Amino acid sequence: MSEADTLVRPAAAAAPLRLLVVSDAWKPQVNGVVRTLATVAAELRAEGDAVEVIGPDRFPTMPMPSYPEIRLALLPRLKLARMVDAFGPTAVHIATEGPLGWAMRRLCRRRRWPFTTSFHTRFPEYLQARTGLPPRLAWALLRRFHNAAAGTFAATPSLQAELRGRGFNHVLPWTRGVDLALFSQGPVDDFPGLPRPIFLYAGRVAVEKNIEAFLSLDLPGTKVVVGDGPQRAELAQRFPAAHFAGWRIGEELARAYRAADVFVFPSRTDTFGLVLLEAMACGTPVAAFPVQGPIDVVTDPRAGVLDTDLRAACLAALACSRDAARAHAERYSWPACAAAFRAGLVHLPDEA
Repeated sequence: MSEADTLVRPAAAAAPLRLLVVSDAWKPQVNGVVRTLATVAAELRAEGDAVEVIGPDRFPTMPMPSYPEIRLALLPRLKLARMVDAFGPTAVHIATEGPLGWAMRRLCRRRRWPFTTSFHTRFPEYLQARTGLPPRLAWALLRRFHNAAAGTFAATPSLQAELRGRGFNHVLPWTRGVDLALFSQGPVDDFPGLPRPIFLYAGRVAVEKNIEAFLSLDLPGTKVVVGDGPQRAELAQRFPAAHFAGWRIGEELARAYRAADVFVFPSRTDTFGLVLLEAMACGTPVAAFPVQGPIDVVTDPRAGVLDTDLRAACLAALACSRDAARAHAERYSWPACAAAFRAGLVHLPDEA
């Protein structure tokens, strides 16, 4: 029996919630976790729920070792408890397994509050990529963290099956969405003068994203990297022919997707890959490895190519249909994503 095997009630479908989300990944960070949480919070607020997100921006912080762009909350326990009491939640979701996540987990356990969690990041593989440490101990720690919850959301069927196989209890489905108005087909007006075809990567520039596998490929045209991170300087020096465009958000990011002939996703460790949907929504076909994330998201062979040979996938994706890529992305909506998330939440006891 797990730590979370207590009677919990699903959140009511009609009654407005006071939902507290605690996340170590929050603005000003730029990544898929932050975009997902911010967008789902906005969708729920539009439907009448009150949503409070507590992130590291409200606490003294320190830089994450080996990744200084990410700030970690320092000793958040007492201040976090005061914030929780001031908001008065009727449901709690813990999004990440960092200092804030563990502090909120401890508070909920002490108060006997049910809560949900979500599995966004394969930290065991990230730690292995950065430090060489075997992932077994990290998986055990994650299992302990999440099995205290009433449910753990996971984005894809393959991830859900893997977590169950690793001993995670109460795994819940929660897919992702894409802003189909922002990320849309349109005129190609970015990267003028760069030789075509343009192969684009967008996201964090960090070792776990396996960007070197993309930049090392012998491809025609130009390789473009949109994003930033701890590996950017090294990669820019090693691959001077590539074009490093820095961070882009909103319409600037959409223009970058539209300007690309192929979106290349070299990661082998992402649990979903929100950028896959954004690129396809802009009509840009995808090239990726056939691994968790892409195998669940890029399921139409007309919209992208998955191959263990990434170069072959890139070249084959040039022949994919931009209209088919857009049509495939249209299957994903943020309202449906938010509704699935809300349906899995649980109410706190009435006396909380």
